[in-house]
Amino acid sequence: MPNAIPRFLADHTALDLLNTVEMIDGKQCDLWHTSDDVKLWLSKVGLLLDAKKMDIQDSLLDEARTLRETVRELVASKKAGRPLTISKLNDYLAQSCSYPALKISEGGVLSTARIYQPQTAGQLLGPLAEQAADLLANVDFGLVRECENHECCLWFYDKTKSHRRRWCSMAVCGNRHKVAKFRQNQKDAE
Repeated sequence: MPNAIPRFLADHTALDLLNTVEMIDGKQCDLWHTSDDVKLWLSKVGLLLDAKKMDIQDSLLDEARTLRETVRELVASKKAGRPLTISKLNDYLAQSCSYPALKISEGGVLSTARIYQPQTAGQLLGPLAEQAADLLANVDFGLVRECENHECCLWFYDKTKSHRRRWCSMAVCGNRHKVAKFRQNQKDAE
């Protein structure tokens, strides 16, 4: 499915990373086909660093897919209460190459910002690995869920007030469920 565009509906960047693999027509489809797809995705989530000087075209796609599957394993293991093997994610975190810098705004307000200077695909993916580490270490995992539609494989972080979100998207899977339930009720009534 070369023209499928990833949806950003998970409410956490690391879960949006997992959602770059979707069920389309009953089959799991990887929405990343080229390194440019990965760069576009990183840009949309605000994590594309200055990659102009780097020659990473050959390795970025493979590195991004490897990171994604590493995060998928960790999320699934944590949800299932299994021990986590964190060494692969730590390898990406070790490549991150960042430092804090002090900034002064036009109004004279001081703040810090993390500065990244990527030279390799692994370094370019460092901020994304940091998002994954944040998810695993700091998020209430009781609110990390997979869509309840059995024909969907998307994940989300339930930030709703009631914490009863069931679907990756009410407009997609939630609506399908409602329509199917309505049709079944109509059929049962006849």
